[in-house]
Amino acid sequence: MPPLPDVSDRANKVYDVMKSAGMTVEDKMRDADQITHMSKLPKNMVLNALQELMAKGYVKRKAREKAAGYYLIK
Repeated sequence: MPPLPDVSDRANKVYDVMKSAGMTVEDKMRDADQITHMSKLPKNMVLNALQELMAKGYVKRKAREKAAGYYLIK
């Protein structure tokens, strides 16, 4: 899969992990801890990548009772 042109390498890695795990619909969303575990990146890097992806319109964040969930919208 070609990298996203307008985001950092870390954001691309997080995007690829989310895509390969099937986090493409709200029913399949995961929280930042789960994404951190799957990507094997430090949590602060994952959170920064998720912020970047949200700002560019690739990821949607949904507030839940315990931890917010994230899923791809592009």
